[in-house]
Amino acid sequence: MKKINSVLVFCGSKEGANPTYKEQGFLFGQYLAENNIKVIYGGAMIGVMGAVADGALSKGGYVTGIIPKFLSRKEIIHEGLTEVHKVNSMHERKLMMSEMCDAIVALPGGFGTMDELFEILTWAQLGLHQKPVGILNTEGFFDGLLSFIQSMSENGFVAPVHQHMLQAESDFKKLIHLLNHYNPPPFPQWLHNDEV
Repeated sequence: MKKINSVLVFCGSKEGANPTYKEQGFLFGQYLAENNIKVIYGGAMIGVMGAVADGALSKGGYVTGIIPKFLSRKEIIHEGLTEVHKVNSMHERKLMMSEMCDAIVALPGGFGTMDELFEILTWAQLGLHQKPVGILNTEGFFDGLLSFIQSMSENGFVAPVHQHMLQAESDFKKLIHLLNHYNPPPFPQWLHNDEV
């Protein structure tokens, strides 16, 4: 078991219709800081993203923001972060995020959150990393997504071993426990260890 020391958090730049999303983001940030787990995220002060950062910072946590230069306007970028990296593109942002973390967790969000989540899952499926990936399923937000992934598996597009790469929990303490005990699937048959 490898202890998680840093978590990359994908989540919405909006607060969402349910105030619980933001509240849970703040509490999750606090929990990570209280357990000496660094937070890596998109660098914004707004939405669920900002709540996660605020929660971690409120407990003295270490928070790294990675934000593309075109998004780093004063009203968006979080001014209180421990560390900020301004990058040239969304692709550079995702690569840096993935390299800096031990695990990945998605909270409620929109297209951007789903893009980030599925890209990191695809990289895991291809054997490009073996980091645990989880979703904090607050108020059943991801139920439809989990059902769709089940459908992809049942219809032969996602192998069951890859379906289970994604850990889902509604309680962030249980989710971090799952991620700490994650066992990655074997390399896909079309890739070998010396090719990744």
